[in-house]
Amino acid sequence: MENQTTENKFELLKGDKVLWSVIILISFLSVFPVYSASSNLEYIVNNGTTTGHVFKHIVFVFIGLGIMRFVGTVKYEYIGKLSSILLLFTIGLLLITMFTGQKIEGASASRWLKIPGTPISFQPSSFAYLMLIIYLCRYLTKKIKRERVPIENIIYIFGPILIVFGLVAKDNGSTALMIMMVSIIILIIGQLAWQYVAGFISVAVVFVVMFLVIALNTNLIGGNRVHTWMSRIETFTSSKKTADVEDESIKAKNYQVMQAKAAIVHGGFNGIGPGKSALKQTLPQSVSDFIFAIIVEEYGWIGAFVLISLYMIMIIRIVMIASKMPAFFGSLLVLAIGLMIFVQLSVNIAVAVNLIPVTGQPLPLISYGGTSMLVTYIQLGIILNVSSRIQVFDEEGLGKRQSIEEINDIA
Repeated sequence: MENQTTENKFELLKGDKVLWSVIILISFLSVFPVYSASSNLEYIVNNGTTTGHVFKHIVFVFIGLGIMRFVGTVKYEYIGKLSSILLLFTIGLLLITMFTGQKIEGASASRWLKIPGTPISFQPSSFAYLMLIIYLCRYLTKKIKRERVPIENIIYIFGPILIVFGLVAKDNGSTALMIMMVSIIILIIGQLAWQYVAGFISVAVVFVVMFLVIALNTNLIGGNRVHTWMSRIETFTSSKKTADVEDESIKAKNYQVMQAKAAIVHGGFNGIGPGKSALKQTLPQSVSDFIFAIIVEEYGWIGAFVLISLYMIMIIRIVMIASKMPAFFGSLLVLAIGLMIFVQLSVNIAVAVNLIPVTGQPLPLISYGGTSMLVTYIQLGIILNVSSRIQVFDEEGLGKRQSIEEINDIA
């Protein structure tokens, strides 16, 4: 028994083996569309070389897998306990980013924070989003049966959500809306009283409307991208109303989506073959936001079906892990992170097929870029961590001997 425990401790792929397999497979497959689409960065954007970009992507994949494995060794209970401190830290980074944000490859300047003395930049919003979700899961499941006075919920639940939303919304509206939507769903799943959920939704609507009114009509929120969002929504609705899109201004604004749709149509059922995309040179952000369109063009709907099937297996395994975990904190945490990945995945594909306006959300584990990819690996590392703990709970009999409240107190 002792040898078995030691063996498990040093097991290379710790946690759910099916999930591990899917993650590794998607990570491996991501190299091919990134290699093909990154030629856009070399020949059109004039940034680096195709070989250099794909090498950088491969390095990030291996770093991500390493981080995921490391996160899998740290008990998720400790991550939960540190979440409030880490949330405060990431909020601080968001505040710093407002004043010292750097413009990278045409992205909004305030989205990126450069590490002093290095060429490395990252998006604090991605980390703040993850820390907020972990914090909410921890707060909602700690002594779940205890009645909290309204001021506690206002300060410790509503406050952090609105602060993170406000700081992110200034420059990244799609991420801010995702933060708000996922947070509300977590409040519901986390069994927060309905009157508080309804109250928060009302407050959130007022908060969002006030933000939009101030941003559109005053200069109090400098450098915001609200006008860009409104333009994207207007372009999306205009293109939907006019099938032939005769208005040249609409054509110009809707260029990305038109090129993405052309790539999807060009790919057809079988695709035109790996690396043979004709639209990758004319489709902006073909290596990140619109990489799904390039995948369909080169690998056809067959390739898209295989990729979506892998994502669905991932989501199903995540739900299964959550259902098997006896501790409510672990279960809620897995569901919440799974929801984050699913929403991001759905938004990216929906943009590519023109179901929703352009948002700038990358395709998880596939799109070229460091911050989003590493955050996704951290998310999956936490899920694998929880999955590895299920067996421990079963062996110790905690699921049978103790109530949910007692298990949550341990967490």
